[in-house]
Amino acid sequence: MLHVSTDINRLIREPATDPDFPQAPLEWTRDDAMKIAREEGLELTADHWEAIRALQSYYAQHADDTIINLRDLHDALDEHFHQKGGLKYLYTLFPGGPIAQSCRLAGLKAPFIASDPSFGSVA
Repeated sequence: MLHVSTDINRLIREPATDPDFPQAPLEWTRDDAMKIAREEGLELTADHWEAIRALQSYYAQHADDTIINLRDLHDALDEHFHQKGGLKYLYTLFPGGPIAQSCRLAGLKAPFIASDPSFGSVA
């Protein structure tokens, strides 16, 4: 039988303080995201918050992965926002790159290549 390890911090974690963001990192707050958005010249809309929730959910589902696969993350966001235009739509929301900029707002560490301008990010 394969041994599955569990992070003790996840087991003893306090419930999220913001019910709208149940999978947010422990140290993240909505105010943090709004502060970063102001610094980057963004006004957060409902779609921005939806993207932040989608990212936090993806990261929570892949918490046991050694690294976050950028292509899989792109595909997941593209699928989540398919009805609105997928990644093309996300570029209108996050001109600094749908992965790099939205990860900063979501309190997550972007995959290392996400900030490479040749990979579709200007952050």
